[in-house]
Amino acid sequence: MNDILAQVLTAGTLAVILMKTAPILLAAVGGAFTQMGNILNIGLEGMMLVGAFTAVAVGAFSGPWIGILAAMGAAGLLALIFAIAALVFKADFIVVGIGINLLALGITVLLLIVLYGNAGVTPGDVKAFLPKIDLGPIGQIPVIGAALNNQTILVWLAFLCVPLYAYVLYRTRYGVHLRAVGEDEPAAVAAGINVFNVKFIAILLSGLLCGLAGAQLAMATVGSFTANMTSSRGFIALAALTFGLGRPYRTLIACAIFGAADALADRLVLGGVNSSLALTTPYVITIVALVVVAVRVKAAFNARAKRALKFAGV
Repeated sequence: MNDILAQVLTAGTLAVILMKTAPILLAAVGGAFTQMGNILNIGLEGMMLVGAFTAVAVGAFSGPWIGILAAMGAAGLLALIFAIAALVFKADFIVVGIGINLLALGITVLLLIVLYGNAGVTPGDVKAFLPKIDLGPIGQIPVIGAALNNQTILVWLAFLCVPLYAYVLYRTRYGVHLRAVGEDEPAAVAAGINVFNVKFIAILLSGLLCGLAGAQLAMATVGSFTANMTSSRGFIALAALTFGLGRPYRTLIACAIFGAADALADRLVLGGVNSSLALTTPYVITIVALVVVAVRVKAAFNARAKRALKFAGV
């Protein structure tokens, strides 16, 4: 037991939590944009996966910065397909999202075979790593400094996205329109808001942020791509933003919980806990979180129904 605690209660664990939280948070903020526009973007997983593959494939030969841009472009392309299918052709959001995930899974394996002759992983000579940021004297601060030092720029960007998202949502014209569309679309149309444009921009933003999430996941530590390497992190991000109700700081807290669970699973394995048991930790917490959300939503719905009946004098 002491060995397990020694593995968990360290500055290294906090550093891993930040690193694990970053891709989930980036994807969750992207999904929160669509959620606020009343679009449940199931395709976060697929967009992350394509972003991860493209980041490594391009970054290995053109450098990590070009790899990041390429990841954003590839995930943005999937988001564009999502937007066209859902908004132009009026396909069901859930069905389109599932299709995006299947397309991403299939195309990444196909490209692994075509480009590298291996359906499982990129070759050992195809590597791309994000540079780490040395904080200098700040990194010498006990515990906190050690945890913050040598993180990638995408970790810092992920946490910066939260106040930026809050600013856009509550302080800009677009944010007002997005919330109006999500709360009452017919009223937004009557007010002259271009619903198509608002939703289209939200979907594209979700794709770009998922591209960043995939780049962080692939290039932060391993520097390579493995088939289905997102391992349902897109769905965990979806659970986090649902748990946070799409609100900026609630979503951040939810992502931190899931990131901590993922980091805890790794540390438990190092501490000698059965790997199969430890690796289920993030998914168990995801299920619990969704159950809590379902209970809260049902309670809110019942309370709203009671108020409506009371107002109607029933």
